[in-house]
Amino acid sequence: MIIIDYSDKRPIYEQVAEKIEALILNGILEPDSKLPSVRSLAMDLSINPNTIQRAYSELEREGFVYSVKGRGNFVKMNENLIIKEQEKLMIKFKEHVKELKARGVLKEQVISCVEEVYEEVSK
Repeated sequence: MIIIDYSDKRPIYEQVAEKIEALILNGILEPDSKLPSVRSLAMDLSINPNTIQRAYSELEREGFVYSVKGRGNFVKMNENLIIKEQEKLMIKFKEHVKELKARGVLKEQVISCVEEVYEEVSK
């Protein structure tokens, strides 16, 4: 489900693209499954169809979807996308760890926090 946050400073097309990307990476949208048409998704979200088209174009540029002329947009999933997204997340994680260290948080506290989160997610 896609929910637009109008208080978010990012453009709506970026929010839509990000939500669809997350649905793909989390396996909710399966490879080769058809995305909603531009018009139907625009109506569902009460936004301009051009905004959805721009989000779909961005997703296609990034390799998350492919379009078939006259048929619509489909999920394009491969291992490279998953690896690429994991690498992006690891870079963000490392930045956060650096910030924690700079603010005096001990290594043991960070490790404990990571272990705690892994335990919560594993349940």
